[in-house]
Amino acid sequence: MTSLPDPRTDAEIPGFLTALELPGLADIHIHFLPARMQQKVWAVFDNAAEVDGYDWPITYRFDVATRLEILRGFRIPAIPALTYPHKPGMAAWLNDWNAAFAAEHADVIHCGTLYPEEGVGDYVRQALDAGARLFKMHVQVGDFAPDSPLLAPAWEALAAAEVPVVIHVGSGPRPGRFTGPEHMRQVLADFPQLHAVIAHMGMPEYHAFADLAEDFEHVHLDTTMFATDFTNRMAPFDERYRSRLAELRERVVLGSDFPTIPYPYAHQLEALARLRLGEEWLRAVLWDNGARLLGLPARSS
Repeated sequence: MTSLPDPRTDAEIPGFLTALELPGLADIHIHFLPARMQQKVWAVFDNAAEVDGYDWPITYRFDVATRLEILRGFRIPAIPALTYPHKPGMAAWLNDWNAAFAAEHADVIHCGTLYPEEGVGDYVRQALDAGARLFKMHVQVGDFAPDSPLLAPAWEALAAAEVPVVIHVGSGPRPGRFTGPEHMRQVLADFPQLHAVIAHMGMPEYHAFADLAEDFEHVHLDTTMFATDFTNRMAPFDERYRSRLAELRERVVLGSDFPTIPYPYAHQLEALARLRLGEEWLRAVLWDNGARLLGLPARSS
């Protein structure tokens, strides 16, 4: 990897991808939200210093059109628009918004979400029938157990459809009542065909969620904020985990958390490159694995 410079600015991303002979980035963890909801989410991060003790500047606080153009400039051909509810009654409405947003933009992935409530199986199946091909769930924000019996019909539908679900279930940056690997392990035991993507590599329970990826063939780990300077201060990883990532090459997929990240997008790529796990590992993580999950074309070998 010494011949491949790490990307340090966003302007260097296209050249970095060209040097790796990649067609683009298959980022599975990008957010777009309804306008009022987006402002409320950003307000939470604006107050991070008061709540969590550290500043969280938002690097890409722009309007929708500008954010989409920035992502296209990063050579992201299929742009997720992940949403998540924090209370009952929101998920079906968000799924309608997601369908409309994807219909407005040809390169936006039709996404969906879910919450443990009566009827969740019905609206998840409706979203799947309408073309949704990526879902999101946030256990800490929603304050629910992913193995709630209410969610069983939704997990069954998603497992049967082989549609991936990005699940924030690790205990970082703030633990919740139901975060951690135990509830998720039960879900996977009940629905082993579920294509679960563990957000943020399960931070800070890195090893416990790597165990899930080893134990269940459809579990992936997304790199969102992993190994960045910002995250390493609060949730560092050890050398043994870095070695495990080499073995889990086919299960690690690029995620970023754009737009609400406290550094340039390029820093996520730099952080992964400086793990020094090899160019083939980077190709798998930055494109191959995400492309497989999202149904994008395989790169030419």
